Amino acid sequence: MKNWRSLNPKLQKLRSKLLNDPYYRLQSGEEIAIAAELGIRIDANHATVDDWLRLPGLSIHQARSLVELSHAGLKFYCIEDIAAALNMPASRLEPLKPILNFSYYDDESLDRPNHLINPNTATVESLTKVPFIHLSLAQAVVQNRLSSGPFRNLVDFQQRLNISGEAIAQIMYYLRF
Repeated sequence: MKNWRSLNPKLQKLRSKLLNDPYYRLQSGEEIAIAAELGIRIDANHATVDDWLRLPGLSIHQARSLVELSHAGLKFYCIEDIAAALNMPASRLEPLKPILNFSYYDDESLDRPNHLINPNTATVESLTKVPFIHLSLAQAVVQNRLSSGPFRNLVDFQQRLNISGEAIAQIMYYLRF
């Protein structure tokens, strides 16, 4: 990309907003295009509620629904998938396309960097692929999840399974909730 100082004033102003506020909510299709030009992308399959709320026209309820669906294992392959999940016409979400990224991940492999396993959906077999999770812990994760419901976050996971601080420090890099 060209030197940011040579950009037009509108792009400079938005660049400044984006740099100073990572949760800045884009206001229009034009701002989405500018953010995309600046390299801002949202991975539809790993987006947080805050990521979704950066997009104009999405409510907190919709953002939470998308995150919950993603955490439950649903993969978004295109804008039409998001539209179907939100029960809205794809044409309404079309302006969001420049900033959305639909990446694909191999959930069976831990070879790629930053691969995360969701203990709320993982099988015993997939959990045992995580370094530092042995068979008995993997079985305890699944059993606890089935009897007490999904884990809310890493703290809930640690407390419910009574995992030491040293152990959780080793496995937390491989988990996502």
